[in-house]
Amino acid sequence: MEMISVSQFAQEHNLSERTVRNWCATGKIEGAVMVGKTWNIPSDASLPRKGKKKMSALLRRLLEEKERRVSGGIYHRTQIDLTYNSNHIEGSRLTHEQTRYIFETNTIGIADESLNVDDIVETTNHFRCIDLIIERAEEKLSESFIKDIHRILKTGTSDSRKSWFKVGDYKILPNEIGGGATCPPEEVHSQMKALLFAYNAKPAKTLEDILDLHHKFETIHPFQDGNGRVGRLVMFKECLANGIVPFIITDELKLFYYRGLREWDHVRGYLMDTCLTAQDNYKSLLDYFKIDY
Repeated sequence: MEMISVSQFAQEHNLSERTVRNWCATGKIEGAVMVGKTWNIPSDASLPRKGKKKMSALLRRLLEEKERRVSGGIYHRTQIDLTYNSNHIEGSRLTHEQTRYIFETNTIGIADESLNVDDIVETTNHFRCIDLIIERAEEKLSESFIKDIHRILKTGTSDSRKSWFKVGDYKILPNEIGGGATCPPEEVHSQMKALLFAYNAKPAKTLEDILDLHHKFETIHPFQDGNGRVGRLVMFKECLANGIVPFIITDELKLFYYRGLREWDHVRGYLMDTCLTAQDNYKSLLDYFKIDY
């Protein structure tokens, strides 16, 4: 984890060094450590929160059902639908029912059919990623958090056994998306840091802010693989964090979603309309489970 000095943190957030040192001494900056007579602070540390936002009814329900392992509720449905659809967009051949079976029984239970082992591993890993974004939904978005999602998603896959593939860390080889150029590996850290700094500086995030973050994240394409799934998990988390109804991009919306990402810098309405449609679909689930939004 990259550490910075009190003066760097103070300058970055337009604060006095005295204030920052006091926050460190009173434990208000998470991860700050004393080295000798000076404080070292994680580069992605958040400012102390003045007041805690009220948790949304949806996030509260997801946390409760996750903790109690409630079957057949919104947590159960979200795990299956989000995992199936996000993996399917990236080429997984597991069906919705196969995804459901793995979640509900922790077994495969499929005979006379050849399945890709990575599809199964990434499905079980994706369930764990969803648990992570629910548990830490209200946490400030940071590079380390995003890397944690990638690490969980890709652990145990065939990619993880490649010497050049960095599980839970940024790419070291150039890649592209849809035939288009992405951020060079040597610039990923600086671009991600700038992106998150600008995003976290917004006092109240809107759906448009979250979609803009997603577009910029996918344009950077920071990981060797898994960027789409990590990006969609981040969107879901940030909706939960900001009291916005989250959404799941289904197969029916995939092509509209891709067009929206391509055209975001020119016509934001394409991606916005697609995500609003997906949001309406998720709202119907909330209505069914009688969850306010």
